[in-house]
Amino acid sequence: MHPILKIANVISSIILNKLNVLITGADGQLGSCIKDRVKNYPLYKFNFHNSKTLDITDKKLVETFVTKNDINYIINCAAYTAVDKAESEVDIAYKVNETGVLNLAEAANRNNAKMIHFSTDYVFAGDSDKPYLPDSTIDPQGVYGASKAAGEKALLNSKCESIIIRTSWVYSEYGNNFYKTMHRLGAEKESLNVVNDQIGCPTYAGDLALLSLSIVDSGKLTNNEIYHYCNAGKLSWYDFAKEIMKIAEHNCKINPIPTNEYPTPALRPPFSLMNTEKIAKEYGISIPWWKDSLLKCHNNFQKLK
Repeated sequence: MHPILKIANVISSIILNKLNVLITGADGQLGSCIKDRVKNYPLYKFNFHNSKTLDITDKKLVETFVTKNDINYIINCAAYTAVDKAESEVDIAYKVNETGVLNLAEAANRNNAKMIHFSTDYVFAGDSDKPYLPDSTIDPQGVYGASKAAGEKALLNSKCESIIIRTSWVYSEYGNNFYKTMHRLGAEKESLNVVNDQIGCPTYAGDLALLSLSIVDSGKLTNNEIYHYCNAGKLSWYDFAKEIMKIAEHNCKINPIPTNEYPTPALRPPFSLMNTEKIAKEYGISIPWWKDSLLKCHNNFQKLK
């Protein structure tokens, strides 16, 4: 971009009182949900990019983009999330989940931008009997969790003004996720087997999107803290599947099975419930009940058809 044009853009943003926000991973569940909700934030200019239009593993590309577009905030929704494939694609997982995060953090720091980064319940071993606190000891059991933990460390060790939000069991009306899979299979099958000994709580990406935008709008993005966010409640995947069948009005029977009857390449945390009191208190938010959020997601999914 020509220097004069860049100056003109900056002046225009100032006059319009707009700040520039970069959303990475724009085509994923969270990025898509954010895109649906930005109309309520007219004082910001949102830049949505996926891995094809902005590869976060390319340090020079990231630095150039953040500088040229005068980015004020980064909401990093980009991640390698293929939990089982990560066991055999170690380098790729770390390249995206660690190196990519560091590239964004360094570019943000050089340009005085602030950043929200998302992590996962997979950084924990899942051997607790109480909801994990943000300062609980992490002990990832697989490559995916370890790569996300490495990304957390990279961001915390950078000088970037940022926060980390760990979340769990993310689902939405977009992409591939448990809700959509159960919805589809429930219409096709008479019965399904679903594990009932993995305990946690789902997170509707629509709620996470609203949280992200409200945090940016609050201006409280300078404390370099870790937070936990998921919907309120405690349940198993079996419980989740049963409720999906109920709201979708499918007659598919859900059979509870133990994890050892559904083996996967990567270990899943048997317990990943997270304590959300810190983020609720510091940002003055209420945490939606998981059934209420599931109904919102279902209604939004129906509108997309």
